[in-house]
Amino acid sequence: MKRFLPLLVLLLGAAYLASSLRPERNPTAFDLAGFGRVPVLVNGRIKPLDTVARTSLLTLQARQRVSTPEVGTPFVATPTEWLADVFFNPAKADTYPTIKIESPEVLDLLGLGEDDVRITYPSAAMRAMAVLGFLPSTKSRFSYAQLRARLPELDKQARLADPTEAQLRTAFQKQVIAVRDRVVLYLQLKTAAQMPDSPDFLGELELFQQALPAGIGAVLAKQRGDAHDETAVKAMKEMADRFSYMEQLGHLRLVPPAEKDPDPTHWRATGATLMESFGTGRIDRTVLDYARLGRAWRQGDAATFNAIVASLHDTLTPRYPAAMHKSDIEARFNFAEPFYRSMTLYGWAFFLAILSWLYWPRELGRAAFWLLGLAFAAATAGIATRMWLEGRPPVTNLYSSALFVGWGAVLLCLVLEKIYRNAIGSVAGGMIGFATLLIAHHLSLGGDTLEMMRAVLDSNFWLATHVVVITVGYSATFLAGFLALIYIFRGVFTRSLDPATADALSRMVYGIVCFATLFSLVGTVLGGIWADQSWGRFWGWDPKENGALLIVIWNAVILHARWGGLVRARGLMAMAVFGNIVTSWSWFGTNMLGVGLHSYGFMDAAFYWLIAFVASQLLIITLALVPLEKWRSFRPAAPQPDSGR
Repeated sequence: MKRFLPLLVLLLGAAYLASSLRPERNPTAFDLAGFGRVPVLVNGRIKPLDTVARTSLLTLQARQRVSTPEVGTPFVATPTEWLADVFFNPAKADTYPTIKIESPEVLDLLGLGEDDVRITYPSAAMRAMAVLGFLPSTKSRFSYAQLRARLPELDKQARLADPTEAQLRTAFQKQVIAVRDRVVLYLQLKTAAQMPDSPDFLGELELFQQALPAGIGAVLAKQRGDAHDETAVKAMKEMADRFSYMEQLGHLRLVPPAEKDPDPTHWRATGATLMESFGTGRIDRTVLDYARLGRAWRQGDAATFNAIVASLHDTLTPRYPAAMHKSDIEARFNFAEPFYRSMTLYGWAFFLAILSWLYWPRELGRAAFWLLGLAFAAATAGIATRMWLEGRPPVTNLYSSALFVGWGAVLLCLVLEKIYRNAIGSVAGGMIGFATLLIAHHLSLGGDTLEMMRAVLDSNFWLATHVVVITVGYSATFLAGFLALIYIFRGVFTRSLDPATADALSRMVYGIVCFATLFSLVGTVLGGIWADQSWGRFWGWDPKENGALLIVIWNAVILHARWGGLVRARGLMAMAVFGNIVTSWSWFGTNMLGVGLHSYGFMDAAFYWLIAFVASQLLIITLALVPLEKWRSFRPAAPQPDSGR
């Protein structure tokens, strides 16, 4: 029976991936999937509302699911349902706990007392689980309604902290600014389609449309000094103030370009479009469509809602077929979540590979290898889709570099496992694949990961080849370090590091370091060629350039130490682990220095995780330096009792 285990695992993994390819289903009669496919322009890129909903939730609360105000009640069905409430039923959306606050000082500033922070569970069993730590006992996410009264004080403290450089801000100042920015993002979403305080925005716009000709005439008459209707002038001013407020918070550009406008990027925000109506004398059709959409949503009129959603989408398809096709694929890509599913499969592949060292080596080892291949295929499809959506190389920012570092390392692990068939490649691949996708998830909390490329990364052939080759060098150097971790932990804590396994791991690390040296060197040279074309100099001792050079030098030092007989297997492993430190610094650390052309901003959380990672690697190097006779795999076996006595 166990011989069929690899096939069973493969079929289950394939079914898990295939389930992501099914069409997205609407939880209610409302076509929320269609609403998620409606395109908008944000930060220079046309994207579906589904992407807006997901990236906004990640920024606001570090997760995509939305809970209802009552503890123990179901979650809001989809991110697009939450966004529809934010757009069209803000009073309800204000009650959803979607704004994350981690600082006790900020909670005090906002007047959130112990009763607001404590979670009260409805059942005794849930309360017991909270006491045991299986459920959270305190809240970390709060609703806009809970924060509204103290927002002026929050804004005051954030303004005081703004002039301070990011690296010099206190923990309180950083948290104040972070919470203020989340609140601003929420307000931008609330005012994207209508005025949040309007009970019937469509009715308000219809009355405004009727009064607009007379109102404009009264305003012009007042400017000329002629007799005029002061009531009409006052009404126009009140509407202009309301629309101006929406314009100031304009973040999403919901209104597409005019039909005769050849530039597909001339989208406009709702507030700006309504301000233009004072000059044109009419309200744009798309603004009215969104107002009708809001009325249908609040009144539960699914038929009208679905018809307007289809119109907002389908009328743009003939005008911008390429952009609309990409927008639809992106919405489908979001629902499939290939990287989250790949991360799950990586975790199971790692678990099965570890088990194969204890039981059924052949069957479990093959199952882990096949599962690792499935996870790699899902990640490959995800990266390829992102490349097609962006029209860019696979590495354009830190998020995409995390994806590609993991992808390259897992590819090498698959090759190693195919050659050696000892589950070591599967263990390393599962561990690295899961870890890099987890890093990518945390990097996605900053917003849209398909962002426009930075000006410093103006794309050309040398950039594309440089980032790909240098990132493969990162992947290989990390892989060598993680293989060394396996050697050290198996040797120190288990008896499984037999001579054959130790020799195989030594040859793996040596081969991967050779590979990493080649790609790191070539990638660094290609970066110099790109810098010469873009900045007019081949080398400028920029921190990122220095970091890339350090990787090349350290890998070369490892090879020379081995060739010269300065280190043996244990020394090789310790040096490979230190390569993890060098690479992590070049990959992340140099970006947070705040200087140089490659500096993309200080990230407080990432900095502390980087320090923790470096400390862990130093501890492992110290562990590797323990005398071999203390390693469990090299410790003499205890004498067996003589059964003949």
